[in-house]
Amino acid sequence: MNTRILTGITTTGTPHLGNYAGAIRPAIAASHADNVESFYFLADYHALIKCDDPARIQRSRLEIAATWLAGGLDTDRATFYRQSDIPEIPELMWLLTCVAAKGLLNRAHAYKASVDQNEAAGADADAGISMGLFSYPVLMAADILMFNAHKVPVGRDQIQHVEMARDIGQRFNHLFGQGRDLFTLPEAVIEEDVATLPGLDGRKMSKSYDNTIPLFSSSKELKSAISRIVTDSKLPGEAKDPDNSHLFTLYQAFSTPAEQAAIRADLQDGLAWGEAKQRLFTLLDEQLSEPRERYHALLAKPNELEDILQAGAAKARKTAGPFLQQLREAVGLRSFAVQGADLTSSKKKAKKVSRVVSFRDDEGFRFRVLNRKGEDLLLSKAFADGRAAGMASKHVQTAQDDLDIRQADQQLSVWLEDECIAQSQQYATDDACAEALAELRSALASDES
Repeated sequence: MNTRILTGITTTGTPHLGNYAGAIRPAIAASHADNVESFYFLADYHALIKCDDPARIQRSRLEIAATWLAGGLDTDRATFYRQSDIPEIPELMWLLTCVAAKGLLNRAHAYKASVDQNEAAGADADAGISMGLFSYPVLMAADILMFNAHKVPVGRDQIQHVEMARDIGQRFNHLFGQGRDLFTLPEAVIEEDVATLPGLDGRKMSKSYDNTIPLFSSSKELKSAISRIVTDSKLPGEAKDPDNSHLFTLYQAFSTPAEQAAIRADLQDGLAWGEAKQRLFTLLDEQLSEPRERYHALLAKPNELEDILQAGAAKARKTAGPFLQQLREAVGLRSFAVQGADLTSSKKKAKKVSRVVSFRDDEGFRFRVLNRKGEDLLLSKAFADGRAAGMASKHVQTAQDDLDIRQADQQLSVWLEDECIAQSQQYATDDACAEALAELRSALASDES
């Protein structure tokens, strides 16, 4: 089975080194694999949350589209489109909004940061916060779930949004899937060394901080930006610490291991910061010169870019259109041509089954095993991340006779690799506990669980 990879870039500014190293470059590289389906998009609906300057958004859409193509994206292999050209996405967002818990959205980093900032200033907690900002994670979930992406390359600060997409998708599956998974639950993918590049001042490279190094600026502008990178006050000849140097982090993202080892040794031997900046400039200027030329050639032909994106949208909608119709039917938005007898028949066939339900609370990621009455048979421990909880849940559902279930003190517990991963309630008697054990094994052995 092919792996689907999806990622997007918000169109609010000129592409910078952080966009390229953290998202665009690894995504383009991944798209070349034979067993991969790639979906890459311009997140222009997301841009409306942050920017109310139409000219800036339009210019950014053009620049980011040209960046992907100049970087080597093959649109015959990948599906490349603008978010706003896929009307199925905002419709799916509404379906997901109707199942997304407000408490989940309350915990989104961007919303919490805005609330904290307002409260620190003595203002109303929600002053200046739009529903766009609050609902941002649901739109991102729609972007991901629309195409049932398996992997989503993101910066470390976006991991939470992928986890929220999992939570929302899982809730939708539980409510409307009728025993099948309508949505694939995505996994965040980070290129550890370059996931979040520092900007000129050491903070995350971001348009919000105005500390970026534009990706395809001229050689002169590139050199000027690099000269402004903040370093410590150590003089030439004094040893520098590469691991605490923003400049070295940037160099790492674009160099070979041998080049990294060489500049690390030179910094430790007292290389001057000015010389180190010159080396970074030379490295970047050589790597970016050819794509820079392609980029400016594409900017000069906006009609050709438009044709490429329209073709990408048509390709994307061949997947999105039929899938959205399936989702509409799942939630009950069906044609009246469906005979009432069929609806009555489906109601008669519906029955309660034992099942495993995943969720997230204040302590972490959990799952519970429910019997046919909806009563708890097992409740897992709190896991630090969703993937670990998912693996434990899968083990409980698939281990069958090999599942390590222990009974002690009128309580059941499930163990994996010498660790207790789930427990039952405390039963009043040994007989009640034994009955619960039989019910649990029956539930986990059932094909309907």
